Amino acid sequence: MSSCLQQIPVHTAPPYQVTVGPGLLRTCGPRLQEVLSPCRIAVITDSHVAPLYLERVCESLQSAGFSVVSRVVPAGEQHKTMATLAQLLEFLAEEHLTRTDCVAALGGGVIGDMAGFAAAVYLRGIRCVQLPTTLLSAVDSSVGGKTAVDLSAGKNLAGAFFQPAAVLCDTDCLSTLPPEILADGAAEAIKTGVLCDESLFSLFESGSLNLPEIITRCVSYKAGVVERDPTEQGERKLLNLGHTVGHAIERCSGFAIPHGHAVAAGLAIMARAAETRGWTDGPLAERITACLVQNGLPTGTDYSAEALAQAALSDKKRAGDTITVVVPRQIGVCELRKLPVSQLQSLIAAGLEV
Repeated sequence: MSSCLQQIPVHTAPPYQVTVGPGLLRTCGPRLQEVLSPCRIAVITDSHVAPLYLERVCESLQSAGFSVVSRVVPAGEQHKTMATLAQLLEFLAEEHLTRTDCVAALGGGVIGDMAGFAAAVYLRGIRCVQLPTTLLSAVDSSVGGKTAVDLSAGKNLAGAFFQPAAVLCDTDCLSTLPPEILADGAAEAIKTGVLCDESLFSLFESGSLNLPEIITRCVSYKAGVVERDPTEQGERKLLNLGHTVGHAIERCSGFAIPHGHAVAAGLAIMARAAETRGWTDGPLAERITACLVQNGLPTGTDYSAEALAQAALSDKKRAGDTITVVVPRQIGVCELRKLPVSQLQSLIAAGLEV
């Protein structure tokens, strides 16, 4: 085992391990032998990732004795739909995968969500492994078992909690990412710093970005939260910081604005709103917005409070006539607040004012 590798156990039911380090896609076959018996593996990826990594992953799996098939879907959030999910399920059935077989999600958050959901519902559940290739999927979406597709009414409205059998985060993949995609992942890591770890947040303020360390710290924090609240009944809702407004921005843009950029804007809007309402423990919004700007991320949106509130009415965090929002009190401390949906527009409006 390379000394460069970090391993983070996730004690859910079933438990699994997240491995972070270089060269993991080249060695994914023998590594997955440790958690999978000989079986058929369906590698699901997208049109951006396939030319970069699909061949090496399939070769490694085959050399380890796995039978491999693959499917490439169009890249982009706009393709994370029930129609694509149906195509993936038909593919798994046409390839005669059984309950002893496995799906491998090779890509960013969209592929992880869709392939994980396909594994969760095909034959009422077959195993899945996550092979994240973006910073966003490495620090956040590949861990915790949230799988989903979007509906016309909103983002991630059809899905399942379905923990993977293993997660292999190959840090070599980060070298192929353009700056805007790295920034997309930085948004989720900055969010984690605001939630629980001022020293992590400070890394982004200083520009001292050791990405393997950042991934390991984010995954370690999320693993603990998921262990305590696997199906988001309480504490795990905190991980949605910035997401209520962020998802609304994504939907208003027709998903032209990527997830991390939308979450960054949502985080800044919520920080300004919380400070305006006196919910913070002192000045906070300026520090958060400055950090986001330094890391190439937006801090606002051209969409109106009315449009954003309307889009957020389909958010999963709504319950009847209330919606739960995550409020930053200070860097490293956040809280959940339940609001009447009638107050959401005015809260967003307070955050849009500069």
